[in-house]
Amino acid sequence: MSRIALGTMTWGRDTSAEVAAEQLAAFVEAGGTLLDTADVYCDGESERILGELIGKVVPRDEIVVATKAVARRHEGPFGGGASRGALLTALDGSLSRLAVDHIDLWQLHAWDPAVPIEETLAAVDAALASGKARYVGVSNYSGWQLGTAATWQRAAPGRAPIVANQAEYSLLERGAEREVIPAALHHGIGVLAWAPLGRGVLTGKYRNGTPPDSRGASPHLAPYVEHHRNERAARIVQAVVTAAEGLGTSPLAVALAWVRDRPGVVAPVVGARDTAQLAGSLATENLELPPAIRAALDDVSAIPFGYPEQPIG
Repeated sequence: MSRIALGTMTWGRDTSAEVAAEQLAAFVEAGGTLLDTADVYCDGESERILGELIGKVVPRDEIVVATKAVARRHEGPFGGGASRGALLTALDGSLSRLAVDHIDLWQLHAWDPAVPIEETLAAVDAALASGKARYVGVSNYSGWQLGTAATWQRAAPGRAPIVANQAEYSLLERGAEREVIPAALHHGIGVLAWAPLGRGVLTGKYRNGTPPDSRGASPHLAPYVEHHRNERAARIVQAVVTAAEGLGTSPLAVALAWVRDRPGVVAPVVGARDTAQLAGSLATENLELPPAIRAALDDVSAIPFGYPEQPIG
């Protein structure tokens, strides 16, 4: 598995099928293998585009396909949620759109408080037993939710272990360090870090305004980016820019290398507007941050810990 995963959240809306094909080709050429999507990304278009490219751009057996279910796709009892019926219906839909016979990593997109976790996880076990999914992970779970799911699956032989948890994690969002990452480390679960570039803010592109071709200028993605545009973020971004200047590289590379090498992180999940932007992320593969720079970034982005939390690192 590559140290960087390719995210496809914008495929089918902000990223055309043609550009998606270029991105996938560049990603595979750079040694990338893990492709992450979800049944609700762009109303299913992300999965459909990826499905059209598998076999054309890259052989099926040379990539790891990861998708998600739980988020609501449409009204009705099987249109979303983590019930057995909804999950297995969602899985069949993903398989159809992706035009594959199995999902390599099937992820529960969110915790569903309306459904007993035993039912949710029994549906996961059924998916793996049928061969339609090979491994299972979760996404956006809190520490106690991750621990509950992982413990339940380990409590009896034959249950599918939780192997991955996808969480937002970057220099601007380190909340996962309080409980989520310690839980993942304890249970031997790999962390996939989404939004490792702070939703684009850590690239430094928003320091002097909002570029017209950026996600921050997009009506449907502006709130997503605005979440990390504040005074604290500005201080962290400046530190990243300073580090990049000292190393002769880009702020993007520094921010991505920092999260890539954090304890528990298997791979950051990066998305890109175009192939050139993706190339910037792929170029970080061999960048190792000097201890002094890593320590400085740790310090400027530090979050408070209190009883009974303990920081990692």
